[in-house]
Amino acid sequence: MLMSDTPAFPFVAVTGQALLKLALTLITINPSIGGVLISGPRGSAKTTLARGLAQLLPQKGKLVTLPLGASEEMLIGSLDLQQALSDQQVSFNPGLLAKAHDGVLYVDEVNLLPDALVDQLLDVAASRVNIIERDGISHQHPADFLLIGTMNPDEGELRPQLQDRFGLAVELGNQYSIDERMEIVQQREAFDQNPAAFIAKYADSQRSLIKHIQSAQLALSNVTCSDALRRNIAERCHEANVDGMRGDIVWYRAALAHTAWQGRKQVTLEDIDTVEPLVLSHRRNDNGNSTPPPPSSPYSRPPEKPPEPQKQQPKTPPKDTQQSSSQQQQSQGSDNSNNESDNSDDNAGDNDWGGLPPQQQHLETVEAIRLPRQKQTSKIRPTSPTLKDKVMAGKQKGQAKGGSRNGRAPSPSVSWFNTLVGNIAKRNAPTDWQLHYKKARSGKAVLHLILLDTSSSTLAGQAFAKSKGAVLQIAEQAYLLREQLAVMSFGHEQVKWLLPQVRAPKHLQSLLNETPAGGGTPIRDVIMQAQQYLQGAVVKSPDLEIQTYVLTDGRTTQDFDGLSLQGHCTVIDTEQSAVKRGRGKALANAMGADYFHLNALGV
Repeated sequence: MLMSDTPAFPFVAVTGQALLKLALTLITINPSIGGVLISGPRGSAKTTLARGLAQLLPQKGKLVTLPLGASEEMLIGSLDLQQALSDQQVSFNPGLLAKAHDGVLYVDEVNLLPDALVDQLLDVAASRVNIIERDGISHQHPADFLLIGTMNPDEGELRPQLQDRFGLAVELGNQYSIDERMEIVQQREAFDQNPAAFIAKYADSQRSLIKHIQSAQLALSNVTCSDALRRNIAERCHEANVDGMRGDIVWYRAALAHTAWQGRKQVTLEDIDTVEPLVLSHRRNDNGNSTPPPPSSPYSRPPEKPPEPQKQQPKTPPKDTQQSSSQQQQSQGSDNSNNESDNSDDNAGDNDWGGLPPQQQHLETVEAIRLPRQKQTSKIRPTSPTLKDKVMAGKQKGQAKGGSRNGRAPSPSVSWFNTLVGNIAKRNAPTDWQLHYKKARSGKAVLHLILLDTSSSTLAGQAFAKSKGAVLQIAEQAYLLREQLAVMSFGHEQVKWLLPQVRAPKHLQSLLNETPAGGGTPIRDVIMQAQQYLQGAVVKSPDLEIQTYVLTDGRTTQDFDGLSLQGHCTVIDTEQSAVKRGRGKALANAMGADYFHLNALGV
């Protein structure tokens, strides 16, 4: 849908968000950088600034929004049924891609976009041409636009292929000072009461910004970059483990644009430093090892005064929570105590183990893991088919209904294009038309979500190493079946992603070996975050088949009341102490999940 008739909040009137303003300005100066991915919670001005970008383009106001529930025909173009019925000729109505040409295509909640639309966007983003082909009839048109996507990371990850297509990315926060909050509310109130007067108030600043951008566009072709700085970009991309070469190219183009924006003709190290967080924030592959961000730069500066990078503030080192060796031995010895009640034993054990610093355990190979074939049930199943059977059971096949060629039933969705073309070619009267249906789907997508306990208590008896072996075996089976995999860890009183939702990777062992265990067990936090993530995944793909595995020893002071997960869930108990507390089994019963003990899985 077009947004040109809706008054837009002036770009220059937005309070704060200097880094995002800079990113949007750079892609306006040099569209070959690519689009901008804006990640942040609700209320962080993502949409306001994205829509304000259209005001800076030569075709002002040309902003096209891709709705979350859009169909493929809405995006790429559709068949003109009215003309086909009246004139017996087939023609196409332009889709959103055609309307966004030379403008901005804005995708809100881009991480929830259906895979079919993501595939179309990937093709067009690469070629800048939209090609529609239907049974020998081909139509194409240019589709060169700036792609702006917003997302809330709490609602699910973005497909890596589409994420890499965004040249720049900005991660926003919604924490503002008291003065900023007051200014934002006052600005919004003034705009809502009289949009025309508010826009007129900032008209001069807006025109000045547009003139500045146009000057930078003209100067861009004269900007040069030394080989030494090109090498600097390559080395830093290499250090960040950036996949492919798109990051290097985007970084170079963004540095050129920033140099032109500052009114210079030669790229400096400062230009490279300034755009680094925009280029690497969504491309860095450091397996979760955080690195200090490069200095950010203010957005509005006169071109004659180059920006001065802000000094980085040193991070406060974490408090040392290491216990003495005698305390460690005491906490380990508590595993063998059976003189106290289950509840008090759990509390003491969790507190003792939580004091240990993070430690590593390398993966131990697990043979012949056996997991359930049955659908989710509240009972604990005694049967245990192999993991391969389990994962194969998740590969749901479509069922044929009624007779059809090759045993496949027609889809209830009518293929209007094939219907029109077929009946027009046969010169059938409308009353004698035969309907053609779209092909039925042959299967469902499958997601394997693994929740891995990385608390200190899992270090006992090599339970953590064995858990890693179980994760690897699940991943290998999912990889062979071309199914999706996501791994979330919970330990050290925090929950974080080890592996976002991707096609199951072939090589996961190195990532697992680099994952340490430490701290307490936030079991409730991980279950609630996983449920929220799964709800978003189902919104994106309603037919998604979900298989969740919780690998934990259950040693936590938190209760299990009210915990549940969407889809089929299996709890794999990793407790290795001589006296079992049965907390893993209690978790499975509370969640209505299948239950197995790691020692019973052929380890």
